[in-house]
Amino acid sequence: MTDRPITEDDLHAYVDGRLDAARSEEVSAYLDKHPDVANRFGSYSVQRTLLQGAFDPVAGEPVPSRLNLNHMIATRRQNRVSSWRFLAAAVVLLFAGGSGGWYMHDMMVPPTEGVAALAREASDSFATYAGDRTRPVELRADNMVELVGWATERIGRKPVLPDLSKSGYRLMGGRVVSTPHGAGLMLMYDNDHGTRLVMLTRPMAVDQTRTMTPHSQGKVDGWAWASNGMGYSLVGSLPSEALHPLADDIRRQVQGEA
Repeated sequence: MTDRPITEDDLHAYVDGRLDAARSEEVSAYLDKHPDVANRFGSYSVQRTLLQGAFDPVAGEPVPSRLNLNHMIATRRQNRVSSWRFLAAAVVLLFAGGSGGWYMHDMMVPPTEGVAALAREASDSFATYAGDRTRPVELRADNMVELVGWATERIGRKPVLPDLSKSGYRLMGGRVVSTPHGAGLMLMYDNDHGTRLVMLTRPMAVDQTRTMTPHSQGKVDGWAWASNGMGYSLVGSLPSEALHPLADDIRRQVQGEA
């Protein structure tokens, strides 16, 4: 064990598996003593695994000739291509066949659109209603027929009300909420020990079909995805790895009702 301090670069290299055995052991010991840091970098590890699984099938594809660096530079000089397009092309060159598609998506889709926006809206709903001990939901679980009818009228699609009771969470109820992208249905779950979860669903104009991705906003973690034009985001004050199986369960139930 050395006295060399553990840096952010060490932690990222540890997640990527790029440390030698000795340094890896030092970082592991550091994470054991700092659970808050371990939770944060644990979510990075989950995201890395998801990205690898999503893009490994194209990792071996050759880089297209149009993305040759010399060709791009020559084209830029001839046509005076704006600097942001050149940088985007360079990113494609560097990350082609790997996780570049994900980063390019975030560069091309405004942060106020798509599942990224849905994730923030779900986190905002959680911040607004989860701590309310008087009226966290507008309609309670014993009045779901009215809630489904209300939501169907406002969002234009009949919603599915996922059952998380097998995981220890009961449906408290829900409400129709306003978002910058139209009405959405917020459902709230509770495990009877004070832990609450919020699921937000609404129609998607952007990212009508997207794989499940993790997100974090302050102390609220979650997962967001989209299928057949509807977006879903499950959030709570739990680590993303604890929320992942619950989000998976919701995704399966929604697809089963489609």
